[in-house]
Amino acid sequence: MSKSLFQKVWEAHTVRTLPGGQTQLLIGTHLIHEVTSPQAFGMLRDLGLKVLMPHRTFATVDHIVPTDQVSEPYADPLADAMIKELRRNCQESGITFFDRATGRQGIVHIVGPEQGITQPGTTIACGDSHTSTHGAFGAIAFGIGTTQIRDVLATQSMAIGRLKVRRINLTGRLQPGVYAKDVILHLIRKLGVNGGTGYAYEYGGEVFERFSMEERMTVCNMSIEGGARAGYVNPDATTFAYLKGRPYAPAGAAWEAAVARWGAFASDPGCVYDDVVDFRGEDIPPTVTWGINPGQGVAINETIPDPAKATAADEKASIEEALAYMKLTPGAPIKGTRIDVAFLGSCTNGRLSDFQEVAKYLKGRRVAPGVKAIAVPGSQGVGVLCASLGIDRVFRDAGFEWRDAGCSMCLAMNPDKLVGDQLCASSSNRNFKGRQGSPTGRTLLMSPLMVAAAAVAGQVADAREVFGLRSPG
Repeated sequence: MSKSLFQKVWEAHTVRTLPGGQTQLLIGTHLIHEVTSPQAFGMLRDLGLKVLMPHRTFATVDHIVPTDQVSEPYADPLADAMIKELRRNCQESGITFFDRATGRQGIVHIVGPEQGITQPGTTIACGDSHTSTHGAFGAIAFGIGTTQIRDVLATQSMAIGRLKVRRINLTGRLQPGVYAKDVILHLIRKLGVNGGTGYAYEYGGEVFERFSMEERMTVCNMSIEGGARAGYVNPDATTFAYLKGRPYAPAGAAWEAAVARWGAFASDPGCVYDDVVDFRGEDIPPTVTWGINPGQGVAINETIPDPAKATAADEKASIEEALAYMKLTPGAPIKGTRIDVAFLGSCTNGRLSDFQEVAKYLKGRRVAPGVKAIAVPGSQGVGVLCASLGIDRVFRDAGFEWRDAGCSMCLAMNPDKLVGDQLCASSSNRNFKGRQGSPTGRTLLMSPLMVAAAAVAGQVADAREVFGLRSPG
């Protein structure tokens, strides 16, 4: 019987079906960070339990770490206490910790893949919403809460309901100036922020087959923003080439065996999905959000929605709420909206390829007066590679602040925050109210090159026009 990757991985990791119908699922790899794990370790101590399989757990510090201060103690006493607590918990439990001194620290969803910890055919859990990123490798990966972190630490398993699977086909080719970030913003706009509730998304088609691993990670990263619990791409030669030679990847004779095993997890031809939707790559434009959830987006050449034209009462109310918070004018072009801050980084778009692509077009240009622009590599490894290629110098010469690795202004649990009602062009993944550190701060999500275009223009701009990629259609 033909099966999808989801079915194969789920069945391979099922311990048993629980009386309530949920599955007790073995977690192959557990990733932790400093924010959601302290309480879970505290629960273990209260129960007199130890970490069952410490070799399957990996830790890093990312959310609270300052990106402009390396030495400890940190200026923020809470941040300082949290990193020390994570350090203590890892030492006591025998967990591998990619601390800042290791040179391997960074955002958990960037560190896992670049270290070769993320592998096809596995289950991966982490106390972070964007754990779906790891599905790019053909893994079933999902974010979990603190009590589930406790369960995984204590039993290497957790209770979870089985998901349905929606296949999303993306055929054809993307236009010049359209990137993986535009793809996922477009998909969320079309399918809705709740459209994936109860589903895992399987991404496929010609566009995904041509995508690099880092492009696949960008799309899978934001699956959760479309309501899906997980998102994945079937493993292929691109996957295997990325993993080969990574520190935690199999080597020698074990490598060939691993590749054969990983390839067998790919969805079988003719397997049945719960739902299938089709999109054409040529139909996807550079996309910018205008509202307070990632589904409220428009093409760069479109206008901000007018609630008066909404056909349903709930849609009208949603638009009105978003516009009131964002202080934008209904019916006005999104292009030309003045920005105060440009942020390039996050687990969505803080990888080497993101900075390489922007540097190609940014060289010789300058950030507009009055715009604060920061670039934050997603890991120390990314930072080192950017330095070796001179990419960091391109950003500095253009007027960007080049920072150390961390989550930074994506969620602003660190000093990198918006002030007042500043408007930020951001390559991150969420534009919720107050997401970037100020209760009145405003966020426009877009691709890294669109962030760079906005930084240079001082306003939301079409990167194709700013950097001469082509005349927009």
